[in-house]
Amino acid sequence: MPSHGSLTKAGKVRSQTPKVPAKERHGLSPLHRNRKNFLKRMVYAPPEDERRGRRH
Repeated sequence: MPSHGSLTKAGKVRSQTPKVPAKERHGLSPLHRNRKNFLKRMVYAPPEDERRGRRH
């Protein structure tokens, strides 16, 4: 079965690419952000009858 290019050239482009330093992360990771939003919306939200007018 023929391959697309020889295996001796595997990884050529990646090894030629200059290394870019990672950026420092700001804010919460998606897991923690989603958990915080869930708690705010569902657990700590006021009861349904107090929220009249906010959503239809």
